[in-house]
Amino acid sequence: MDKKRQVIFIMTDSTRFDMVGCYGNPDMHTPNLDRLAAEGIRFERAYSCQPVCGPARSAIFTGLYPHSNGSFTNSVALGDNVKTIGQRLRDHDIHTAYIGKWHLDGGDYFGLGRCPDGWDSDYWYDMKCYLDELTPEERLKSRDPNTNKEHIDAAFTYGHRVTNRALDFLDKFNDEDFFLVASYDEPHDPYLCPEPYASMFEDYEFPKAPNVWDTLEGKPEYQKAWAGARRSADRDAVKLTPSYFLGANAYIDAEIGRILDKVNEVAPDALVIFTSDHGDALESHCLYAKGPAFYDEIARIPLIIKGGEAGKVSSDPISHIDLLPTVMDYMGLPRPQWIQGNSILPTVQDVSTRVNDVVFTEFTRYEVDHDGFGGFQPMRSVTDGRYKLSIHLLDPIDELYDLQSDPYEMKNLIFSETHTEIRNKLHDKLLNWMNETRDPFRGYYWERRPWRDDAVTPSWDYTGYTRQREHEEYEPRQLDYCTGLEMTQASRPKERLKPLSSRED
Repeated sequence: MDKKRQVIFIMTDSTRFDMVGCYGNPDMHTPNLDRLAAEGIRFERAYSCQPVCGPARSAIFTGLYPHSNGSFTNSVALGDNVKTIGQRLRDHDIHTAYIGKWHLDGGDYFGLGRCPDGWDSDYWYDMKCYLDELTPEERLKSRDPNTNKEHIDAAFTYGHRVTNRALDFLDKFNDEDFFLVASYDEPHDPYLCPEPYASMFEDYEFPKAPNVWDTLEGKPEYQKAWAGARRSADRDAVKLTPSYFLGANAYIDAEIGRILDKVNEVAPDALVIFTSDHGDALESHCLYAKGPAFYDEIARIPLIIKGGEAGKVSSDPISHIDLLPTVMDYMGLPRPQWIQGNSILPTVQDVSTRVNDVVFTEFTRYEVDHDGFGGFQPMRSVTDGRYKLSIHLLDPIDELYDLQSDPYEMKNLIFSETHTEIRNKLHDKLLNWMNETRDPFRGYYWERRPWRDDAVTPSWDYTGYTRQREHEEYEPRQLDYCTGLEMTQASRPKERLKPLSSRED
């Protein structure tokens, strides 16, 4: 009998990389994820494509960056012509089920409660489905952290109900090829969790990294606005006591453990992937939550994959954009033209294999019903694993950090003459990426930064290129604007048309 093609994709919301014990803080009480890491590969330098809930997921489940798939902020749906991994695998006779938080339908935080194309509707269970099961009084409790004081039962939580459905799927379809997603909202606020997790961290102080004392001198102005009064507060007096956050983090590890136990029982050879959408600043750099920053606390995420080498660690740069091509590679499917990431299956099978030279992260805005949170803050960032460059289009100050000598990203080297060569090299890679991925916000202004002495002269044409879409698995080849014929090359110099006034009648 041929080996089944089976993938279990487990995802949490807001889990910082150092909120998983195997990443260096055993106080986090994540024995199940630590066990998964011992059985697979832990990626030390994995990054979100955009550290916000919806856009992060849009990249993971389409294989396209948020600026390419249309969902570049919360509450904005994917483009009509964008296909998810559910549709693509389903069309190759692979059973696909998505259970949990979706955040890609353009609705509110909870979703529309409707199963999108490509997924088994019997298992669809976004947060609207969960709320529909509750009374109005229970809905209020489900959104209030103080509900933890009532010693709730696990059965009340969203996470427990997601797990139950995942277990049911594994019991019924373990003899099929499948792609199963269990997408938890936890440990995102309101941090609901039963005992003993609700009180597990009530007297615990999360370790303060040196960058808790970073008051953002020499850093972007928008970050200072984000930090607000935190910059002038006594940083020595800051205490990190997110007890319910960490409790919910430990609780959802237990729920993940239930899935891992079932996988070992009924699908022991399956590929298992765990990650989170983004992190949380927790007062590092005087910031809170997440948003337009490439700091490790916000954009660096845990990534563990079981299905190849065991107990190994990779320190090479990895991106969420690589996960869809990895799954397709594992399923034995051809690589489509449109994919923007790289399969890291070779690394899973041999940890010494480096796949990416650099990886990219972006930000556009936050949205959902918070609306503000800095508004439009366009950021594009790149890292090679040692150096990080971030361009903040509307801010006078960009950022460059050497993670080897400055792992807490305290000293901004953007104007350092010593680092001119590496800075400009990364900048060139970033500009090329924006072009090749058809970033709709690209233009000469990303190149003409105060520190880039050799930037091009501003021109309306900028690079003079046109770049058309090649998503030809589901749509016809696009036509050349100048000829009306099928394009022969997607990326090419633009053939200029004569102005209307000079054309012959």
